[in-house]
Amino acid sequence: MRRTLFVMTLAAVCLLLGGVNAFAQASAPSSTWSVTDCQACHDKAFSPMFSRSKHAGLDLSCAQCHQNVGEHSKAQMAGDSKGPVPSMKGLKANDINANCLTCHEKDGQSSWLSSMHARRNVACTACHSIHSAKSVKSQLKTKVDVDTCYTCHKDVRAQSQRTSHHPVREGKMNCSSCHNPHEGDRPKMVKADSVNELCYTCHAEKRGPFVFEHAPVKEDCSSCHAPHGSNHSRLLVQKEPSLCYNCHFTGSGHFGSGDNFSTEKGVPTAPPGSPSGFPTVNSRFIGRGCSKCHTNVHGSNSPSGAYFVR
Repeated sequence: MRRTLFVMTLAAVCLLLGGVNAFAQASAPSSTWSVTDCQACHDKAFSPMFSRSKHAGLDLSCAQCHQNVGEHSKAQMAGDSKGPVPSMKGLKANDINANCLTCHEKDGQSSWLSSMHARRNVACTACHSIHSAKSVKSQLKTKVDVDTCYTCHKDVRAQSQRTSHHPVREGKMNCSSCHNPHEGDRPKMVKADSVNELCYTCHAEKRGPFVFEHAPVKEDCSSCHAPHGSNHSRLLVQKEPSLCYNCHFTGSGHFGSGDNFSTEKGVPTAPPGSPSGFPTVNSRFIGRGCSKCHTNVHGSNSPSGAYFVR
């Protein structure tokens, strides 16, 4: 009598969990489970966004990502609340990433293991949400990728709010325009072989080659420009002419060099007894810059452009 009652009760539970198919698979390997078997209980995981995603369209089961699915169902039907839980929340970042890389191992993810994100134990689920994605592409946890990046890179968010900035705030660019978050072969995860090559994709007129090259331009654009934002015009790391004086402080008396010394020291007039030509406050330091005369600072092809004045 007790055995008959147990069988009838178990059958009723199985019907609620997905019918005869679920009852037959309770002791089957996890690989034989389908999406519909899990949906009977975990309907919240099958959100409209997930249903429209590529993961839902693949001929795969939940067991492809979640472990111990069959054992979990068997324990639930037996009333064992301490059975294995397939949730990925308790897994370490490396385990989660290894799970994702079983499918996502090509294109941009090919060098993930050597990337800075991987080395700092950032899990794929820190940025991506399989069941509750909010973005149109890439199944991100936020509507746009910049908000996802800003959750960790708060300093870059602050820089983007400065006066001079790339049009990220306006929605014309995003972080992935320049960076590949899965990249591990290039510095700063940039989408080019170097910072300069990345900048040249938009600023092709600065590429050259020029007859007269400006050394810092050829070396690294970030020597003079702050790509994430600046309070100086044209994303400069310093205001002109201070930026130029970092290299061109020769003491020759040419507008900045020597004259700039007195300006920075706040000397309004020559002290008594000073030799003739003692530098005083240079009015050119305020509101003007070297580029007023040296207009082609990125390089010049003019026969008389050795000083980038034309």
